[in-house]
Amino acid sequence: MASEPAFYLDGKCTCGAVRYRMTSKPLFVHCCHCRWCQRETGASFALNAMIEADRVVLLEGEPEIVNTPSNSGKGQKIARCPVCRIALWSNYAGAGDAVRFVRVGTLEEPDRLPPDIHIFTASKQPWVMLPPGMPAVPEYYDRERYWPRESLERRRALLAVRNR
Repeated sequence: MASEPAFYLDGKCTCGAVRYRMTSKPLFVHCCHCRWCQRETGASFALNAMIEADRVVLLEGEPEIVNTPSNSGKGQKIARCPVCRIALWSNYAGAGDAVRFVRVGTLEEPDRLPPDIHIFTASKQPWVMLPPGMPAVPEYYDRERYWPRESLERRRALLAVRNR
């Protein structure tokens, strides 16, 4: 039986001082249109690939972790390049340090990770048009309904290790 080809995606900040590799497919990719993400990114939305932290390997440099407020009130840790200050990923309080929300735009091939869902569309910019048939919800989504079975299993395994 043939094995699946290795999956990886490389990413970096703008200046290249911090480089990283995602060593597997992400759990899920969401495009968030909430006002908080709009303010943080200075754009119409944030595109994040959720992946287990141990599947994001540093290849060069070391990001600086910046504690910032979040819409939930629980805060988030943003990993930024200490030189060019680009945000590479975040860790939110809900998932803790175990899951990274990688900024898809920092990948060398960002087109390989289109969104699986658009969230907080109630506050999306009116001129942003979503593709027909694309999952979209006015606020947050039900993980059990939208995530692939494999991703749900990976999440359960991650939580089991974390809760030991």
